Amino acid sequence: MRKSEAALVAARRTNLAALRSRGRDPFAQTRYDVNARAAELREKWDEGARYRLAGRIMSKRATGKTLFVDLHDRSGQIQLYIRKDEVGDELFADWEDLDRGDFAGVEGYMFRSKMGEPTLHVERFTVLGKAFAPLPDKWHGLVDVEKRYRQRYVDLIANPDVRDVFIARSRIVSEIRRFYDEHGFLEVETPTLLHLAGGAAARPFETHCNALDQTMQLRIATELNLKRLIVGGLERVYEIGRIFRNEGIDTTHNPEFTMLEAYCAYWALDDMREFDESMYAHLVSVVTGGKDELEVGDRGISFRRPFAKIGYLDAMQQYGSLHREQLFDAKGAAQILKDLQLPESPSHGHALDKIFEKVVEPHLIAPTFVMEYPAIISPFAKRKPGDSDLVERYELFIKNMEISNAFSELNDPDDQRARFEAQAAQRAGGDEEIPEPDWDYVHALEYGMPPTAGIGIGIDRLIMLLTNSASVRDVILFPLQRQHG
Repeated sequence: MRKSEAALVAARRTNLAALRSRGRDPFAQTRYDVNARAAELREKWDEGARYRLAGRIMSKRATGKTLFVDLHDRSGQIQLYIRKDEVGDELFADWEDLDRGDFAGVEGYMFRSKMGEPTLHVERFTVLGKAFAPLPDKWHGLVDVEKRYRQRYVDLIANPDVRDVFIARSRIVSEIRRFYDEHGFLEVETPTLLHLAGGAAARPFETHCNALDQTMQLRIATELNLKRLIVGGLERVYEIGRIFRNEGIDTTHNPEFTMLEAYCAYWALDDMREFDESMYAHLVSVVTGGKDELEVGDRGISFRRPFAKIGYLDAMQQYGSLHREQLFDAKGAAQILKDLQLPESPSHGHALDKIFEKVVEPHLIAPTFVMEYPAIISPFAKRKPGDSDLVERYELFIKNMEISNAFSELNDPDDQRARFEAQAAQRAGGDEEIPEPDWDYVHALEYGMPPTAGIGIGIDRLIMLLTNSASVRDVILFPLQRQHG
């Protein structure tokens, strides 16, 4: 029968007392020099060389007067071999008082065990930390999903594949930065606390600034401040930042998430689409070691260029037999919602979003650019020449998720003012996701903004694809959870 957690903690504290009685205080060490990582040593070592590693003990196996220990560092696992007749009774007793989860620094030389396992023959070691809380069972790991997210620190210890996802995330984001930097973009930082959060259709979180005695909003996009920088002459800018939207939680949404937004003066939408496509193809090649196909779920998805393209209205026609006249009429859109058994929407634009989500998105698995969106749901995009009801905008969908959203940016202050006024009317009509107009942004456009292409990329969803993760919460270290208890 498994001991209670209280009994296990008590046993660990007894082992701590034993260590301290021999002058080994696990909490006294301030540093430990290492010259190798576990994964590197498993691949290659020099005969006769001495190596120093540090990590967490994950298992111990005693065979008479010898011990085999699995030590884990960030790179992976290495087997340790300790002989009592070599380290002496006292140091061997120290090993016996170490528990699963404790930290140790070890020094020795490499060899292969009789089973062919790369192994460090330990000659010296130092106790570097003590774990009082017992780790999950090594055979079953931490499998309670809510507990995994709530106690991510245990999840990372118990499930190496989870740790691998977040190491991959860090490297992918670094590669994205490198890609943008190499194309002349400047990384910038814009405020998270705003008097007025705009640039997207979403309800903001509110907080209070004591110093100013004012209510503030957390940003729902970085768009408007980045375009102010284009007005100011920076020409190519991007930001990878945290975004906050007071919305629902599901497998592709978390109220706090990471978005990349970028703006390039003198580019048209096609320039941005080519750039966007090339970046995704590059990232897939990096992740797969040179391939252009990615395993997503239980199937392979090709990222061979060029990606597919389809018009917004063409997609509605193809997948739902819905016509322009129905969609662009507010009453017609409301009737379509009813026919699809969807809830009523507070505005025409909101209705179009829900219709598209229901009718088209389930069919968009391979990378597909959906082009030429209605102006009514695209308040910051330039109108299409010859068809003022549509705008120069695309969204890139992969595996039924929107990944990128790009525009030829509206730079006519009069048109922008008129669209803000139309949005204000929608907000007054009950659409709480429509932000209040940012009139200062219109004033910024009055100083002149050059032709500009802009893009927003959902980093978390992109990481989901590149790591074959099923939920956005699997790629966010600390996803929002309901308060426990």
